[in-house]
Amino acid sequence: MEYLKKSNAPVAENDERIHATVKTMLARIDSEGETAVREYAAQFDNWQGDFILSDEKRAALIAQVPEQTRKDIQFAYQQVKTFAQAQRASLTEFEIESAPGVKLGQKVIPVNCAGCYVPGGRYSHAASALMSIATAKVAGVETIIACSPPKDGNMHPAIVYAMDLAGADIILEMGGVHAIATMAKGLFTGVSADILVGPGNGYVAEAKRLLFGEVGIDVFAGPTESAIIADDSADPMTIAVDLVSQAEHGYDSPVWLFTTSRRIGEKVAELMPKVAADMPNHDVVQSAWDLHGEIIYCETREECAKVSDEYASEHLQILTTDTDWWRDNLKNYGSLFLGEGATVTHGDKCSGTNHILPTKRVARYSGGLNVHKFLKILTYQEISEAANLDFSAVGSRISRVEGMEGHARACDWRLRKYFPENEWDFHVYDQKRYD
Repeated sequence: MEYLKKSNAPVAENDERIHATVKTMLARIDSEGETAVREYAAQFDNWQGDFILSDEKRAALIAQVPEQTRKDIQFAYQQVKTFAQAQRASLTEFEIESAPGVKLGQKVIPVNCAGCYVPGGRYSHAASALMSIATAKVAGVETIIACSPPKDGNMHPAIVYAMDLAGADIILEMGGVHAIATMAKGLFTGVSADILVGPGNGYVAEAKRLLFGEVGIDVFAGPTESAIIADDSADPMTIAVDLVSQAEHGYDSPVWLFTTSRRIGEKVAELMPKVAADMPNHDVVQSAWDLHGEIIYCETREECAKVSDEYASEHLQILTTDTDWWRDNLKNYGSLFLGEGATVTHGDKCSGTNHILPTKRVARYSGGLNVHKFLKILTYQEISEAANLDFSAVGSRISRVEGMEGHARACDWRLRKYFPENEWDFHVYDQKRYD
């Protein structure tokens, strides 16, 4: 491999500062509860009103949403819901008889409460509301709490409409670290979230990371990443437009091109500053490209696939003549976009697959948000008296190999109780009764 353009990103000096700030805020909220949240809301959002969105205000904000915007959000909602329903159907309950008298089974049960964070700072992410809330709803989550930061005295009406359409039970006009902590601890609502999901800035992501364990989370998230794999058949302008479209997420959003064509790589490097300069937020795009953008030339598609899997990008587009090969051979990515017709914007907004995806190479071991994240796989077993002849004997012997006498005696008790006439060729403790 050869870098035609390499990242110039500085060491993430902000990480320690963000960690310290979030840790302090969470500790204070843990100690002072709702009082601390109110003060943080006043400090960061200039907010001093009620946090729970009333039915009346919800209806008033929804009324402000233009009809075409409603139709577009409804279209995207149906796609997300349909895909989530297919995911739910792919996971089933079952019961098997693994041996005579032994029943083993699996139950699929949703978590009780999900907290869904919807960004509303630089951009108003109505689509994110669909991705998290609709997916949780399809999973069967009983209570869904959604939150988004208010701007100029209100949440964005389109976000509220998307939350309402997707099925949010409680909507909080709140953002940032204090919103994450509020959902995790059940402040103001009386219902604690079992899992926290949704994208956010570095502070929101760090709050979720620090609360992981106390609650579940969707993914460990960082800045949005996008990569394109292209061969000599690709259109350089399409590549440049698509890379720019993702670089606008933020100054620290990396975009990468992995290509088997030196010509394509060099042409894209030439086009990127021109396409970036044409953007209204060109400073964001140009900074992301200058500091974090990379173009890597590989001699073979196998080498290119290896590089891509090492990067494990959040979004991965395939602009080649042999898309099936890439689909069948790539292993590490958040979501895959095959062919020129599928751009990341489709996945981000309306195609139906979830856009809450792993970053920072997490795709090596985890996928993105999906229905299964809201579901618990619970197992059960039923073992007959007759089956205990084998299963309690094995359980007893393995327990003593491990030095766990109490475990062994639980099995021994059943052997003595169910088979009182048996003689054993291994040690079976004769438990005293204390009736």
